[in-house]
Amino acid sequence: MSSDTTTDANPETIFPRANYPLPIPPEPPTNLIFDDGVPLESNRHRIAMNALIDSVMVALSDRPNFFAGGNMFVYYSRNQRMNEDFRGPDFFVVLDVEQRERQGWVVWEEGGRYPDVIVEFLSPSTARIDKVDKKDLYERVFHTADYFVYDPFDRNSLEGWHLNGSQHYQPLMPNDRGWLWCDSLKLWLGTWEGVIQQEPGIGTCHWLRFYTEAGEPVPLSAEFAQQQAETERQRAEQERQRAQVAQQQAEQERQRAEQEQQRAQVAQQQAEQERQRAEQERQRAERLAARLRELGLNPEEVE
Repeated sequence: MSSDTTTDANPETIFPRANYPLPIPPEPPTNLIFDDGVPLESNRHRIAMNALIDSVMVALSDRPNFFAGGNMFVYYSRNQRMNEDFRGPDFFVVLDVEQRERQGWVVWEEGGRYPDVIVEFLSPSTARIDKVDKKDLYERVFHTADYFVYDPFDRNSLEGWHLNGSQHYQPLMPNDRGWLWCDSLKLWLGTWEGVIQQEPGIGTCHWLRFYTEAGEPVPLSAEFAQQQAETERQRAEQERQRAQVAQQQAEQERQRAEQEQQRAQVAQQQAEQERQRAEQERQRAERLAARLRELGLNPEEVE
């Protein structure tokens, strides 16, 4: 969230250590605030956040239960509400939870579940908080497995940490493309150059994108719909070509059958002509034999 509050108090006071999951407060606070009216730092921050939410919805579309959100308050303790200490990630994913609409993430209403993946988009006013205060919170209180920070205006600013077996953040090492592995999602997180959303003054930029294990960009919903439409077009074209080939084959079979029929008719005609010739020869032989008998000759002797 863009409305982080800062203080010089001891971090232990701000982020009290908690066992996971956090016990449900005996008297859960009511009238929680879910909108502080403060927008994100820039349009680029907003687009970057929406792009991650959009693409993770596509990437996890085959999973029955998860929640992805951004710029939302995460309530994790009663003291947090009382102190009005609102600390919401720019982007987060919680796995294995009910898919439903939420105004914010209220831990004690979610069975003590915290985000599994968090991404904070840096700005000059939030960089220290995101890299120090929030990192400490996500490590020691949230126990978020994978945490990343990225400045949308600096393509080389991507950093990430993974919670090790000792429940401490271990820095992630980039691959040869500069991507970081998100173990919770089994996806790479890295920069991508291009245009995501047409906005005045925002053209080709280096955006944060998810990538598959094979290195393919996880498509945004619009890209996914376009890919599906192209796949359907290609399938329809293939079906059209198969139908055309089948039609050509059927036409060839029809022509062969017609040729066979014509050959059979010719053969039948030839046979009929042979029969007629034979009949004519028989009739001529009978007439000759009759004439010979009229002359008193034996036709057999004449032969």
